[in-house]
Amino acid sequence: MSQKNDKDLYVPERARIVETKEMTDLEKYFRIKLLDREALGHAPGQFVMVTVYGVGEVPISVSSPPNGRSGEFELVVRKAGNVTQALHNLGTESLVGIRGPFGTNFTSKGFERKDILFIAGGIGLVPLRSFIKQVVNENKKYRKITILYGAKSPDELLFKEEMDQWGKKENVEVKITVDKGDPSWKGNVGVITTLIPPLEIDIQNTLVAVVGPPVMYKFVILSLASKKVANKNIYLSLERRMKCGVGKCGNCQIQGSYACQDGPVYCFADIEHLKEAL
Repeated sequence: MSQKNDKDLYVPERARIVETKEMTDLEKYFRIKLLDREALGHAPGQFVMVTVYGVGEVPISVSSPPNGRSGEFELVVRKAGNVTQALHNLGTESLVGIRGPFGTNFTSKGFERKDILFIAGGIGLVPLRSFIKQVVNENKKYRKITILYGAKSPDELLFKEEMDQWGKKENVEVKITVDKGDPSWKGNVGVITTLIPPLEIDIQNTLVAVVGPPVMYKFVILSLASKKVANKNIYLSLERRMKCGVGKCGNCQIQGSYACQDGPVYCFADIEHLKEAL
């Protein structure tokens, strides 16, 4: 992210919604174009503050990889409050404000020619998709790429067609599960941790990236521990009540750590002591 002065950090930049798509009853996809600069300049795992003029501001993870269309990036927004409801009501050509990108990010530096394991639960696929697409697009740099994704029901699965395409790439394996199936569902049924025991994990050479609801982390970490995966090789995204995005308001503080600046992406070895976060 390019450096800005303090005043600019609080001033939203103009952006236009250029495409929308209903994904589920609660989630909506947005493709957004910045009007005053050529690129967002984000890294996988970072977020932006989105302003709906006249309503308010809300933090949203960037879902597209950094090498997208010039000046454009993708968001998926869950309808969960007044601002996100107002955002859902907007259509193409609508103007919004953008601040950011903010926060830490996922990186595969040092894991080229090694294994990458992605574990996404529910809407956790949205921020993790940025990292997944970056790695899958460069799949020949890695030995093995495994993507585990779980949702409550088949109707809540996101980016299903994309995942089908990812799974067709050389050295990429995609495994999907739902907590509860329906008559048309032919895949795995069970929580996401049911996908971990059968995995063959090279514990010395595997990077794990995990994003999902808070309740998921404890059980995923226990499952990875049973596989002897080192905490230093596990990275989590802990988005918590972001409000200012720049570490000033303290709204996202977790026992002294500011999730908007020290996170949202953390190495698990660095936050084992943050029991409140996990």
